[in-house]
Amino acid sequence: MIKNKSLLALTLLAVLMNGCITDHFPETSGPEDPASFREVAAIDLGGTAASEISAYDPATHRLFTVSNESAALVAVMDLSSLPAITKLQPIDVSLLGGVANSVSVSDGKLAIALEASDKQANGSVIVMNTSTLALIKQVTVGALPDMVTFSPDGKYIVTANEGEPNADYTNDPEGSVSIIDVTDNYSVKTLKFDGFAASYPQLALEGFRTYGPGATFAQDIEPEYVAISSDSKKAFVTLQENNGIAEIDLVSGTILKLHPLGTKDISQLVNAMDASDEDNTVELKTWPVRSFFLPDAISYFSVNGSSYLITANEGDAREYSTFDEQERVEDVTLDPTVFTDAENLQKEENLGRLRITNTRGDIGGDGDYDVLYGFGGRGFSIFNATDMQLVHDSGSKLEQDVINAGIYEDGRSDDKGVEPEGVTVGTVNGKTLAFIALERVNAIGVYDISNPAAPQFLQIIETGEAPEGVLFVPSDKSPNGKSLLVTSNEGDGTVRFYQTN
Repeated sequence: MIKNKSLLALTLLAVLMNGCITDHFPETSGPEDPASFREVAAIDLGGTAASEISAYDPATHRLFTVSNESAALVAVMDLSSLPAITKLQPIDVSLLGGVANSVSVSDGKLAIALEASDKQANGSVIVMNTSTLALIKQVTVGALPDMVTFSPDGKYIVTANEGEPNADYTNDPEGSVSIIDVTDNYSVKTLKFDGFAASYPQLALEGFRTYGPGATFAQDIEPEYVAISSDSKKAFVTLQENNGIAEIDLVSGTILKLHPLGTKDISQLVNAMDASDEDNTVELKTWPVRSFFLPDAISYFSVNGSSYLITANEGDAREYSTFDEQERVEDVTLDPTVFTDAENLQKEENLGRLRITNTRGDIGGDGDYDVLYGFGGRGFSIFNATDMQLVHDSGSKLEQDVINAGIYEDGRSDDKGVEPEGVTVGTVNGKTLAFIALERVNAIGVYDISNPAAPQFLQIIETGEAPEGVLFVPSDKSPNGKSLLVTSNEGDGTVRFYQTN
């Protein structure tokens, strides 16, 4: 026993400086620094696909993570003693359908989005008690529910039912959005998009896409991700492959509008990108390309009484055994009157390696390309949630921040760059922060979006391999009273935890 108080203080200080116990006690000496997130814990759930999407229950301090490496499971972890993490018995959903795709928690209920054993058949949502894990309800929804979320008030469960075709494109179910009313014995209403087919010519002019072989308008729509307004009255659903966002009235159960997202002009300096994985350098340049935004995740937030949406513009191409929309610029014929330097442009160290879509660009119908359309915005966008006007696009800024951090992967330059896939928003010390999951550089970009028109870069956080899900837990719901960021990393099967320093 150390009796001398000075010696005791010095001993504790030495231990702290060596990092032996700093992760074991919450640091509550002052306000949290929004730019100081660091890893405090991690857990390995297996290999590829063992960690995909997570949801947290503040009542039980349990984390639920989709885990599909070898079986249809939802991993369960106790975070009560964070950074110590205890694995509990996982939830086996294999007898209830196919694999789980997403999870969400509200008021002691866990919702699991479960695709059918036949992926093109209608899937379901499983609702369980977060404490007892008893099954409350299983509700049939549309084909391939890819994302599930509760409304903030807990009244609704909403799923984005992607409705992807099978491998040879002979069975393409209609994409849909299902609204489950928890307060009405889990009654469900599934919304489809056939009512907008007549509007497609105008939608297409504004950058909306439908192009699957033999597909009707409704079959071609592929809902990806859902964000719900803070008053629980509206849902905003990304239609990734279609390059749009659907606006939905949850109260009436109707699709109000489809919002096309247009394209990003890479010939403008603000949108410069590295287009080649064979140029032996990392350099952002302008090119005669227009790129579809094709957002994956979307999140809703409010600042100073105004509401906004933020999207992670990953980019995604349809690639099936009988239909692949991807071409490389070096393999197509360019209209010489438009691309006067075509031979040089198509060199591999220039634009030749870039992947473009073969579904658009031949305006004259004469077999050559007049416009080159690429995949993905390689950044994030912020919209006014009231009128869907663009408030801010990150341009090339996000990729430049990754380059500055020394972790940019040039091998992905020809194929959607850093691929922003996930996004969530949280508040730390009065600042509204956006956390952007970057699949191809294994990192999270953190931005202060307190002024949505002028986001400020804060830090890059390195994660596990291929972060699929990003979750923010506010300090008042966290196990230890500090803001908590959780990444679910599909590539290496880890879940990693970050807190402010």
